[in-house]
Amino acid sequence: MLGKDLTLDDLLDRDGYRSVILAIGAHKSRELHIEGEEMEGVYHGTQFLRDIALGKSPDLSGKRVAVVGGGDVAIDAVRSAWRLGAGGVHLVYRRSRADMPARDDEVEAAEKEGIQFHFLTNPNRVIGNGKVTGVELLRQELGAFDASGRRRPVPIPGSEFTIDTEVLIPAIGQEPDLFWLDGDSTIETGRGATFAVSDGLATARRGVFAAGDAVLGPATVIQAVAQGNQVADEVDHYLRTGRVEKVVVRPGYEIIEQRFDMEQYYKAVRPSVRELAIEERRGNFNEVELPLDERTIQEECKRCIRCDLEWLETMGLELAPVAEQVQVQPGQLGLTEEENA
Repeated sequence: MLGKDLTLDDLLDRDGYRSVILAIGAHKSRELHIEGEEMEGVYHGTQFLRDIALGKSPDLSGKRVAVVGGGDVAIDAVRSAWRLGAGGVHLVYRRSRADMPARDDEVEAAEKEGIQFHFLTNPNRVIGNGKVTGVELLRQELGAFDASGRRRPVPIPGSEFTIDTEVLIPAIGQEPDLFWLDGDSTIETGRGATFAVSDGLATARRGVFAAGDAVLGPATVIQAVAQGNQVADEVDHYLRTGRVEKVVVRPGYEIIEQRFDMEQYYKAVRPSVRELAIEERRGNFNEVELPLDERTIQEECKRCIRCDLEWLETMGLELAPVAEQVQVQPGQLGLTEEENA
């Protein structure tokens, strides 16, 4: 393990590696940095969800829970706490509902499940005597726009109020865990403890590159994979030439003529999904979205025009007509809006 069993010096100087790629992710929960955060009863978002996934869920039966944050981890945390039997679950977010980065459908589901939302509110300090008994909150108002394109929350002096809670779960973001750096000044970091890199994904230390969430901050799998591809090209170029510079790879492409007219098809809407009743979700993590029935599945399949088959035909492959493959007929692609009502 890097930082425990070996160091960058070991890899580059002792073991003879010419290059190292740091792709360590950003799985460490960010802290609130407020008074009382070290008390018993404080769980950080990603660790809380990881413990649940590993079958090590904390006992929340009857306890009041407050989660801080507005992203997907925060929403997952409040919905999970409710399923674990919490007596009341609050979500505290410093901006407005419209500014929440969490998925709208997840937020709506949390509202249906009875989660109490406190918008334009931020924690000021944790209350308790070794164990959490409450959290003092401070109301916010929206000020000037910041770098994210959203209006910055500004504390309103004298607006403090308290909610009682035995459990506090900060879920305000994630960052790389840099314990292993141990003061190595040759690796520079920037905003959110991410690695500072050049356009060629090189760090300030020669031969050391970085990619993925460790550079981007918490992002998507697609973005991380894209940077993985890029850093592979960068390191290959560095090992062959000794130069660190951005490598531009332009894959070839071919414009394929579209051989069907979308205007001949009417709009086929996605079928409604049945959901598990609210009262049946407590005490378990059963799938909320229920399976479609056989007819609806067939109609949903008909919405696919199979443009992938058309593309394969351009490569000279022998394929049966699409209609014979999936029984799709022009003008009969799925449920109409009236049928789906």
